[in-house]
Amino acid sequence: PDLLSIDEIEELRQDTVTLAKGGHPCDNLEPLPNDMSDVEAISRILCIHQPHYVSPIIEKYVKHPKICGILSQITAAHLPYWDGSVKCMQSMLFVKPPNFQGQAWHQDEIYIPTRDRSLIGAWIAMDDATVKNGCLWILPGSHRQGYLYPQRAHENPDEFDFAEESYGFDESDEVPVEVKTGALVFFNGYLLHRSRKNRGNTFRRVLVNHYCNAWSLLPWSIREGERPASADRRCIVHVSGVDPYAWKGYDAPPKNVSLRTCKAVQEMDQ
Repeated sequence: PDLLSIDEIEELRQDTVTLAKGGHPCDNLEPLPNDMSDVEAISRILCIHQPHYVSPIIEKYVKHPKICGILSQITAAHLPYWDGSVKCMQSMLFVKPPNFQGQAWHQDEIYIPTRDRSLIGAWIAMDDATVKNGCLWILPGSHRQGYLYPQRAHENPDEFDFAEESYGFDESDEVPVEVKTGALVFFNGYLLHRSRKNRGNTFRRVLVNHYCNAWSLLPWSIREGERPASADRRCIVHVSGVDPYAWKGYDAPPKNVSLRTCKAVQEMDQ
């Protein structure tokens, strides 16, 4: 709790507005009219993927010393040997206005595979996250076996966005993760989690950054002619310890982001 100060949270909130209004050089976020209010600007956004590609403010929080200090102790602590080295490959800025959908059950390692089960999310609460406004729900201990559950299309677009849902488990033990503004939640990439629709009258803004052991390859995508076992994407931010693959160099991030959609977004665009 209170890992980040209110001034730091306010900086993130303001940068959310800057991003929404097209204030950072970005190929696919057009500048909005100057007379548009801040609330109106962000009220059309569910989630911005990879905002650290275009925002130095978001990148600063990807590398935040307090956050990375904790990551250097827990990211791959399950391994017999690990020296605290960590890299980041993804940022996600959720705005989640009132009446916007959540995301169905999933495990982050479905999307971002590591070689050693070291994927970890650092979930920064920019608002109080409550059951009413769509906080996280988790299945405690569901990461321990290292099993990736199958996925399928769900049939509840009023509650969840269009991402597929994981299935094949008992969800009766799920618990809500209600946290205050400025709190950090860390969770492993195999943990089953979801969030429900925002039924409150406030935003539920969150910056989620994903990290893993720097010694793990990152086979996030497989290029033609590449072996899956040696695939390694290098559009990363190194945040702790050594980078054993520095000799490979780094891929420059594109000057664009992607926007997640849901039923509420589609209805606004009609």
